[in-house]
Amino acid sequence: MPGYPIKFEPILKEKIWGGNKLHLILHKDSNNQNLGESWEISGVENDISIVSNGSLRGRSLEDLIKEYKEDLLGTGIYRQFGEKFPLLIKFIDAKTELSVQLHPNDKLARKRHNSFGKTEMWYILQADEGAEINIGFKNTIDRDTYLKHLDNGTITSLLNFEKVKTGDAFLINTGKVHAIGGGVLLAEIQQTSDITYRIYDWDRKDENGNSRELHTSQALDAIDFEVKEDFQLSYHPETNKPSNVVSNQYFSVNFLPVQGKLVRDHSALDSFIIYMCTNGNAVISVNDHSVEISKGETLLIPAICKFIDIRAHHAELLEIYIV
Repeated sequence: MPGYPIKFEPILKEKIWGGNKLHLILHKDSNNQNLGESWEISGVENDISIVSNGSLRGRSLEDLIKEYKEDLLGTGIYRQFGEKFPLLIKFIDAKTELSVQLHPNDKLARKRHNSFGKTEMWYILQADEGAEINIGFKNTIDRDTYLKHLDNGTITSLLNFEKVKTGDAFLINTGKVHAIGGGVLLAEIQQTSDITYRIYDWDRKDENGNSRELHTSQALDAIDFEVKEDFQLSYHPETNKPSNVVSNQYFSVNFLPVQGKLVRDHSALDSFIIYMCTNGNAVISVNDHSVEISKGETLLIPAICKFIDIRAHHAELLEIYIV
């Protein structure tokens, strides 16, 4: 297959809670004042990413996987996932709070929706002063306590809130209640799934005065009522060295600050590689093909490309792959 850094057209999503930071800070081509999400790389049905550069321009991610198979994905990944791209990569801007929600695990998602579950990771790009997120409950609770507070409209009194700042990273396991708070701009790496169980939406109405659908009964079988301190991720940035933020069966993410020249040797890795630029800009070269990536941009390196040359005056990248 053509071995070069592949860019895709962002798939922009208007949301009731969205704002304008995707345009103002990440330079997405939209003046929509309620722009909530930019899907950077997606294999979700009806939202398949389209290549925007190089000889593959205009072709869909779905087409590339069908034609190039393990050369694009990696041998083990293709055997496991076939023609389904395993990750969904996004930037999210929350002008106001997202709904309090959770996602089903693989078993439940497969049974109910013929889908993957949705384990996800957040990397905070920017946060207004005092901005926070909800992850989990403050204390372990039981089903009856949960339902009582849900019925009384006091569910937020049970939730755990965390102040956030640029560079913070969080893992959201399936079943854990969570919500991105207002004033937060982040990168999200997740399993390929668009299944969300919404349990509380801040009594919000749309422009027609309607409330959004809640998924109270579906969530009951999926929710994790226990407090687990498994969400705060720590890493130690070093220039020109990958600092691992998280590694699990679904994805591995490194934080990679680059100054000058860096060559990444991935000859031992059987996976595609994704780079998300969270600050600055860099030139990424593979097989004598060079592509510039700037803050708010994302690109995909095919699995057959093992040596990656990165040059930057200053750039901060998220490096994503599957092991």
